[in-house]
Amino acid sequence: MSELLNCRHDGDFDLVPPSSVDFVDVSPQQTVSVAAALIPFLENDDANRALMGSNMMRQAVPLVTNEAPFVGTGMEETVARDSGSSVVATRDGIVDQVDSQRIVVTSKGDLEAGDLGVDIYNLKNFKDQINQHV
Repeated sequence: MSELLNCRHDGDFDLVPPSSVDFVDVSPQQTVSVAAALIPFLENDDANRALMGSNMMRQAVPLVTNEAPFVGTGMEETVARDSGSSVVATRDGIVDQVDSQRIVVTSKGDLEAGDLGVDIYNLKNFKDQINQHV
């Protein structure tokens, strides 16, 4: 192989051939829970503080008025998408109609044969939603 990899050796970063690499770092998001992965600068926290933060994160309740975090970790989008509580369009389009039952999106792109170009996303019934109401 003629490709070179970025590698860390004794605290320095070098370009080395893949044949000389013995170990690969594990992503920090793979070694901790979802709640702990949402804590910014987790690697610099004391272990006790990180444990308390992770436990507090599990007990969190949704905000009445949503706000973006001041400092994010990059996991927020993944958590929201994987939770199943948000609706994500499958293709680009324009929102045509919204009501309490469904969202209708008209496609902007080229249509294939037999495709009407309209995506309808049926929303959950109000009895099993997880959003907080005031």
